[in-house]
Amino acid sequence: MNFKKLLYLLLCFCFISSFAQKEITVSGTVIDATDKIPLEYATISLLSSADKILVTGEITNTKGKFSIDVLPGVYDVKIEYLSYKTITYENKTLESDIDLGTVGLELNLEALDAVEVVAETTTVEIKLDKKIYNIGKDLTTAGGTVGDALNNVPSVTVDIEGAISLRGNENVRILINGRPSALAGFGDSNVLSQLPAEAIERVEVITSPSARYDAEGTAGILNIILRQKETLGFNGSINSNFGDPELVGLATTLNYRTEKFNLFSNLGFRYFDAPRFSNSDANYFDRIVDGETVAPEYDRVREDQNVTRLNRNFNGNIGMEYFLSEKTSLVGSLFYRYGEDADESQNISDRFRDNLFVEQTKRVERQNEEDNRYQIALNYITKFDESGHQLNADFQYEQSNEIQFTNIDENYILTDETNPEPFQIEREFEDEEQTEILVQADYVLPLAEDSRFEAGFRGNFESSITDYRLEQEDLDTGDFIVNDAITNIFEYDENVTAVYSQYGSKFGKFSFLAGLRVENTQLRGKINSRLTDEELLEEFNFPIDTDFDNNFLGLFPTVNLIFNIGEDEKDQEESITLGYNRRINRPRGWFINPFPTRSSRTRIFQGNPNLNPAFSNAFDLGYLKRWETFTLTSSIYYQRESGSFERVEENTGQQTSDGIDIIRVIPINLATNSRTGAELGILYNPAKWLRINSSVNFFRFNTKGDFNGVNYDATNTSWFARFSSKVTLPANIDWQTNANYRGAEQDAQTDREGIFSMDLAFSKEIFKNKATLSLNVRDVFNSRIRRQLTTTEFFNRESESQWRVRQVTLSLIYRFNQQKNRQRERNNSGGDDFDFEG
Repeated sequence: MNFKKLLYLLLCFCFISSFAQKEITVSGTVIDATDKIPLEYATISLLSSADKILVTGEITNTKGKFSIDVLPGVYDVKIEYLSYKTITYENKTLESDIDLGTVGLELNLEALDAVEVVAETTTVEIKLDKKIYNIGKDLTTAGGTVGDALNNVPSVTVDIEGAISLRGNENVRILINGRPSALAGFGDSNVLSQLPAEAIERVEVITSPSARYDAEGTAGILNIILRQKETLGFNGSINSNFGDPELVGLATTLNYRTEKFNLFSNLGFRYFDAPRFSNSDANYFDRIVDGETVAPEYDRVREDQNVTRLNRNFNGNIGMEYFLSEKTSLVGSLFYRYGEDADESQNISDRFRDNLFVEQTKRVERQNEEDNRYQIALNYITKFDESGHQLNADFQYEQSNEIQFTNIDENYILTDETNPEPFQIEREFEDEEQTEILVQADYVLPLAEDSRFEAGFRGNFESSITDYRLEQEDLDTGDFIVNDAITNIFEYDENVTAVYSQYGSKFGKFSFLAGLRVENTQLRGKINSRLTDEELLEEFNFPIDTDFDNNFLGLFPTVNLIFNIGEDEKDQEESITLGYNRRINRPRGWFINPFPTRSSRTRIFQGNPNLNPAFSNAFDLGYLKRWETFTLTSSIYYQRESGSFERVEENTGQQTSDGIDIIRVIPINLATNSRTGAELGILYNPAKWLRINSSVNFFRFNTKGDFNGVNYDATNTSWFARFSSKVTLPANIDWQTNANYRGAEQDAQTDREGIFSMDLAFSKEIFKNKATLSLNVRDVFNSRIRRQLTTTEFFNRESESQWRVRQVTLSLIYRFNQQKNRQRERNNSGGDDFDFEG
């Protein structure tokens, strides 16, 4: 055979072989057999019929369609989707292009139950700089608020007045989806009491924040991640609540998704009565004035206050995510909130002289408030590749306007005086406008498989104007005259600009993330009042700068380390973490404004324009161990804060028109505050019908400092603990119990008793698991009452207060088209998800 014939035969063989190996196309559409809705991200697998080895596969697109190229042969074609029954075509001979048509999958109710068990269970993840608590199905917060849900997160406490603490420290930064937000109330955590608890997907407890995060918050950061539906087509839920004290709530979550865009909305209305009470019993001592002893007009004053609070508010959040390409998206959203509050406070005051009851007055305050706020947000993200190389940019514009009118009327009920001078009726008008602009960009560059560099910029610019006017009755004419000594306009700006960079890497079992953040804080304020500096000094007893512009440049390094102890895959769930960070605590506007509140004639709150930011250095050592049904987390921590904020009480040296000493509460910069603590948490899920979650936190702090010649050194040791259990009863009724205890505390002036509370809840899935009916009782024993004793050289005062009484709530949530969740995760935390985790 010559060379030409050999070449000819070889070419013919190659031609025939290539023809024989030509691929064919297998296509089709996967839908829900009942609702006829396309199932996106269903998995189609082609396995060799002989050895059941996977040859190729594909997932469906947004329309449920798939198309797979494969060589001819005999295959098992498997079509599957989470919580649905799998369909398999065995030994199917594929010789040419074939369309399998429309394949309907039916729900697998047993598998669906298994998935729901996971969703109901609270889990914890440990990452380099944070603990992530994936909130399970918490029955006790059904019909409740975000504030209620946070009170069930380990390390977090919410006191009776709604103030949020992290490890016993109230200086915690609240973020929504990784950013400051109007949903969090421009820094006022009380606004979280307006948002439904069902909105939370997870809470990130960030005790050692990386350089990416704002340095604000010496206690750390709570990043609240809200649920975002990524379900095909149109879907949503309706949530209705009814309760006692009076509560009516209705909320909807609606979502519509196509291949190019996703429309989402959250709308809600709440009407509720939130009665509260407080009482106090104060004894006043003699004072030395100019070397002479001055006895108080009344040596004992007892007050009993009851407040009714009718609140009506509407929340709306609408937005659209538009997919510019496979790797780039743009999200725009508008949040709006409107609220109306109508409060009435009745305060009965009993006065004693030489232990004799001599006078009683009744003070009635009627306050109406309107609150308008909105936020416009834009987010742009582009992913350059699948390795994590991406650019993220954000812009937010927020504005709020609060208008408040208060009428104060006090009258004698009885008195030992003859023809006492009546009290003036007072009218307060307050108009507060706040504006905040956020500009942020974050760039992430993977340098190798296990290394990453990141850099970014952030500018946060806040301004507020508070216009306050006080009118007082002219007792001779009955006319109202403006008190221009108290009337004022207070302008306050807080502008923060920052740049940062950080680098992280992983070496076997060891991972680290180190960064540096540079921030400049500008605090600028102006007080417009007719009072001169000398008159202000006489009025407030310390010099006040009425026009200030202060800048504070700070370096904020962070280092976070993690070491995975385990030797094999199962043991990888054991790790040790170590973190260091430097933080700042900036004073808010109400801490700066020197003009006092008038909610009480005898005890006032007064801001301090001389207040400067506080700085802290913190260390955190943590340990996590996870078994199949049991998870243990623990940590010890130390923090030292310089110039820490403390509220102190002192006698102003002034008296009311009827001779009662006026006490003021004022925030000051103390020298130092050192805090040491340890915490322990467990998650135990021994069976499908039983889940247990418990944690305990023990801490000790030491404060040192002086103000106005008074020493405020103090040492305090305290603790708090929580226990939660969830039991599935017969007939698939879930029963949950949450118990909380906050130990006694003390500072330089005040001793506070411990507080115990318990919540109970029951729920039942109805309408083929499309709806949930629940009944919960918060504070079963009506025991969330703060009792404390305050002692100074001028007075001592026993007091107790209850911000919220026992609440019983019946809740019904109906869901539609929410069982077909997409099998893809989104990163909407806005934080550092460097996945070197334990």
